[in-house]
Amino acid sequence: MSQTFLPGEVLAITAQAADRLLKLDSGDAALLYLQLLRHGEANGLKWTETRLQSALDQLRAQGLAPRELPVPAEVPVPEEPPPDYSTEDITQALAEQGSIFPALVEEVERRLGKRLSAADLKSLYTLYDHLALPAEVILMLVGWCIEVQERKYGPGRRPFLSQIKKEGFIWARQGIDTMERAEEHIQKLTRLRSRESEVLRLLDISPRPLVQREKDYIAAWDEMGFDNEAIRMAYERTVLKKQSMDWSYMNGILRRWHGKGLHTAAAVRAGDRDPRPVQAGGAQKAPPPPDSGQEQRAREDMERMRRLMEQMKQEGS
Repeated sequence: MSQTFLPGEVLAITAQAADRLLKLDSGDAALLYLQLLRHGEANGLKWTETRLQSALDQLRAQGLAPRELPVPAEVPVPEEPPPDYSTEDITQALAEQGSIFPALVEEVERRLGKRLSAADLKSLYTLYDHLALPAEVILMLVGWCIEVQERKYGPGRRPFLSQIKKEGFIWARQGIDTMERAEEHIQKLTRLRSRESEVLRLLDISPRPLVQREKDYIAAWDEMGFDNEAIRMAYERTVLKKQSMDWSYMNGILRRWHGKGLHTAAAVRAGDRDPRPVQAGGAQKAPPPPDSGQEQRAREDMERMRRLMEQMKQEGS
């Protein structure tokens, strides 16, 4: 086996390592190997996590990469803490001529069904002033948090402003600072939520809340582009081998198929040489598509927000 990480200006690999790379027939795997060989870590490649993990799995299968990649010695940039707004700051913001913050407060109170406390106003002003999120994005954030809360705890349940602020910081870190990006983000989360329900049915799992790790697996499979029948096929091979559902093992199967460009059941049957048989009757009928009513309601809500923002801007001018 070759030395994976070799210091110095000259890069060299053994003939055995070269043969293994050629056997993989994967440009991504070869590029990642060179990156690891030259720099000792993968951060220089501007790849998605899914693409990186797929190439890394291929190298590990051939003994060309360690089980754990070295962590680069980088000092994270601390997030700037928000100001400690005083009561006077909030009072001034509410009285400022031409500001749309008062109208924003009024609309958030209407949506939450309560008067905002002093602490609530400071949390809301943190989103508006410190994070500089546009009012329309804040309203979409509030609407999304309300929907999540109601799905978890039932109709009429409302989130705390502290929860909304926490989610707002996540949005800001992800660059969700325009209405278009917020719409795209919410649509993605809504689609993934429907996809999670679909995948649970494919895995013969009764509806239940998913832990974050399970959500991450499903999101990765969705990003890779697998259809329902391919996911079902991977599940049946997993159960055949492990005698029960094993998320990690199934993920390994799907990543191997992804590395070969196999994303449908037909492509897997034609291109995967895995000798392990698939259980009879594996092509389970795909579940019906998710109800499009959620997406329709989301679009209607976004349109109402647009009209509201126009009204708020006119009142503030």
